[in-house]
Amino acid sequence: MQIREANLEDLAAILDIYNEVIATTTAVYNDDPLTPGEFALWFQDRTAAGYPVLLAEEDDGRVLGFSSFGDFRTRPGYRFTVEHSVHLTEQARGKGIGTALVQALFPRAQALGKHTMLGAVDAENEGSIRFHEKLGFVQVGRLPQVGFKFGRWLDLVYLQRFIDGDPTNGPAADA
Repeated sequence: MQIREANLEDLAAILDIYNEVIATTTAVYNDDPLTPGEFALWFQDRTAAGYPVLLAEEDDGRVLGFSSFGDFRTRPGYRFTVEHSVHLTEQARGKGIGTALVQALFPRAQALGKHTMLGAVDAENEGSIRFHEKLGFVQVGRLPQVGFKFGRWLDLVYLQRFIDGDPTNGPAADA
């Protein structure tokens, strides 16, 4: 297995993974699958901002999963905070591939001068919460009933990991 930067030719395989997650889980609070055009716009926005879209693939070229991060919020005061996502094919889950994909994001975020990374996880997804905690994320908030999917209200848990090594030191004055 290798992890590499995704390109336009990878979008169909990545979109298949994302749409399967939408259809079968509460990991994404979308009700409807994304179209290729919507996903291409997402990819274009990420890469134009200098943010990575990484994928894990088998030696035979089969895509196993992807990870990325983007702005947490667009206001300038949040410019040092990113929110990540990681999604895998059903067959790739529980094999360390997600760990490798998220760990590959940390140095990229640090190189961009980011201070902290957030993950937003459905509160009932205990496996994902444990996954994040093993990667050094800490639960920092729970938002009750902010999502609705599959006929029920969903709570969202925020997890945070400092990626620049010092949670007490602010950015340089010119940042």
